[in-house]
Amino acid sequence: MASISKLSNPTPASSFSSTFSPRTPQPKCLIRLLATPAATFNSKLSSSKLSVRTKPSLRGSLVVRCSQSDGNGNPVKRTYLHDLYEKEGQSPWYDNLCRPVTDLLPLIASGVRGVTSNPAIFQKAISTSNAYNDQFRELVQSGKDIESAYWELVVKDIQDACKLFEAIYDQTDAGDGYVSVEVSPRLADDTQGTVDAAKWLHKVVARPNVYIKIPATAPCVPSIKEVIANGISVNVTLIFSLSRYEEVIDAYLDGLEASGLSDLSRVTSVASFFVSRVDTLIDKLLEKIGTPEALDLRGKAAVAQAALAYQLYQKKFSGPRWEALVKKGAKKQRLLWASTSVKNPAYPDTLYVAPLIGPDTVSTMPDQALQAFVDHGTVSRTIDSNVSEAEGIYSALEKVGIDWSYVGNQLELEGVDSFKKSFDSLLDTLQEKANSLKLVSM
Repeated sequence: MASISKLSNPTPASSFSSTFSPRTPQPKCLIRLLATPAATFNSKLSSSKLSVRTKPSLRGSLVVRCSQSDGNGNPVKRTYLHDLYEKEGQSPWYDNLCRPVTDLLPLIASGVRGVTSNPAIFQKAISTSNAYNDQFRELVQSGKDIESAYWELVVKDIQDACKLFEAIYDQTDAGDGYVSVEVSPRLADDTQGTVDAAKWLHKVVARPNVYIKIPATAPCVPSIKEVIANGISVNVTLIFSLSRYEEVIDAYLDGLEASGLSDLSRVTSVASFFVSRVDTLIDKLLEKIGTPEALDLRGKAAVAQAALAYQLYQKKFSGPRWEALVKKGAKKQRLLWASTSVKNPAYPDTLYVAPLIGPDTVSTMPDQALQAFVDHGTVSRTIDSNVSEAEGIYSALEKVGIDWSYVGNQLELEGVDSFKKSFDSLLDTLQEKANSLKLVSM
């Protein structure tokens, strides 16, 4: 392995710097990759494979590891992201999207295989950039209301991103290369409204490699089944508990069975299981409990629960029921690790990536987590390396007073509320922008 100064750049106009620059009026989405001299990292795994507790070294730049050649003497630029997929079967995705979407090209070259978005991501992208002004002006001048204009801005970004990942989608026979777009967060309690919105989004985006994101709220679990039954691929988001995750799997299986399709190979799904937010809430509860036993469990809950989710995944996607669907071309609903950025600076910056590596999974990483893993990640199968420890931690948390049902419900409420606020804030911003452009009278 050797260090390289930068990745091959498909777009000559793009450049890389050693640090993340502050967001300008027209922000760049890509992670800039620049090699730095080798350094020693103090962050180490503790004796527990499920708990990484020491404080990491913080770096402003990225180190990219590369192979010397492809075996035929031709230089090949590689990163740990390539190894993640090729050696361990995990697909690294990027959790961000903004204009220009061509900024994703260097990330694709570095091994990124898909993109996720959500209302908060679009709120940040559109409200802080001038890149959307021309299209927005045309839309409002043509008579579009603010919310309709918003969706057209979003759909264009999703379509353009889908085009960039189309080759990966084709090469993997619909296994990878997806771009996710979420239905309105205002529909989180509306079963039929979510179904209608998913159908509409799928129709207007009109790309085979789009994932329609549906939240895993109780009212939307039936929506998942119906949308899948209609042959629409789905990214189920905001999953925080094992019990709700099992409902999501069953909805996917029910939908496949109800579809009536003889070929199920193009109807796929991922289940987005959130991790860092679990520790954020449970750590607060443990500190409130305050006993030595409780405090010792801080930073361990999220990874332990995720490891048990993978066990559930393996169990549910096996046996006679699943094998009958496989005969029709069905693909497993892959587990996707979401919320992988570290919220507590006392924890290592790869805490929610390194311990969750396993086949048939996806890890979607925002800038912070992606930078950290490419810089000093370790590629090895870890998700089921110590299941008994995960079970022990999960039970120990219950014994000290953690109610997993409460945690799941609370985080779901917070997640939905956060996305609603981002959505509403963006619509307010667009209204203000329209007013400032004197396009819409008050």
